[in-house]
Order: sequence, then C-alpha cells, then structure tokens
Amino acid sequence: MNSDELLIEALKAKKEQALSNLYDKYAGAIYGVIIRICKNEAAAQDILQDTFLTVWNKSHQYNAEKGQFYTWVYRIARNKALNSLRKSKNLIQTEDLSVYTNKIEDEDKPQTDFQLKGAINKLETHHQRAIELVYFEGLTHQEAHKEMNVPLGTFKSYVRQALLKLRDTYGNALVFFLNVMKVVK
Repeated sequence: MNSDELLIEALKAKKEQALSNLYDKYAGAIYGVIIRICKNEAAAQDILQDTFLTVWNKSHQYNAEKGQFYTWVYRIARNKALNSLRKSKNLIQTEDLSVYTNKIEDEDKPQTDFQLKGAINKLETHHQRAIELVYFEGLTHQEAHKEMNVPLGTFKSYVRQALLKLRDTYGNALVFFLNVMKVVK
C-alpha cells in the first residue's frame, strides 16, 4: 500500500489525522477547481470546507477500483460549486437576449476565442470522446480507456491523434490550451 492508500483506509476508520493529512495534500488543487467555477473567494472557502466535510462523512463510499481519490474529491467539489452557482442564479431573465447585435461591439471582440467545441466536433467520434473524457471530465487515461472499452494503448493513440489533428487545424495554441486545462484540473 502506498501512503495515500494508508491515509484513505485511516480516513474510512474515522481517524481525524488522516483527514488532516489528505486535506493538506489536496486542498490547494481542489480550491483551485472551486475558485475557477464560482469566482468568489468567500464562497470557494465555504465550498472547500463543505467538500472535505462530505469526504469525511462519505469516506466509506470511496472505491479505489472506480478511480483515484483525487478524482473522487474533485467531483464532489465540482458538484458542490456548480450547485452553489445554480442556487445563487436569478431564475428570472433580467438581461437582453435579443438576436440583434451591435456590429461595432462584435468587431471589438478579440478573435482569439478558439470555439473549442466546434473544433472538437470536427474530429472523428472516437477522438471526440477521448478528448472529452480526459480534458473535460477529468478522467485519467487508465479510467478513460475502460470507459471507452478499448485497450489502454489504443486510447492513448486516440488522444495523441486527436491532439495532432487539432494542432494541424488550429495551431499549437489550441493544443497548449488543452494541456493547460489538464494541468489546472
């Protein structure tokens, strides 16, 4: 057993020191995820605390065979942050959503948006799915190849081929952007 596995077993046995050690190890990365979603420091701190309270209370539900501990905590934090945003949103439309736009405003907008979804939609289906699993759903290659039900080597080649096609079509900046997204997660 590695040190994380030992800490997780201690956490499941309700040892407070294990929670403290796991918090020290993962809180920074998880806070980064939360703050990017909610963009409010006070709310992010509350959500971080609530996330680790849930980790403590539901530690018995974590299953190492289904994924890494970080991924499990990440999904708890992401869901809590998204739920927080949903609760705080006004349910009454207050902004103008007309189809007419001001041409001058459109010209002033920077043209550096890659329209990422459009770029990915031009890929073959298996390449799209591979990119979505790794870069948008946060799965590891190990987890994602099982999700797609293909050998690990095949999955890795899907990701590589997709990144090469995106680079050829949209330049190195898009591939760099995807890689930064993966590191940030």
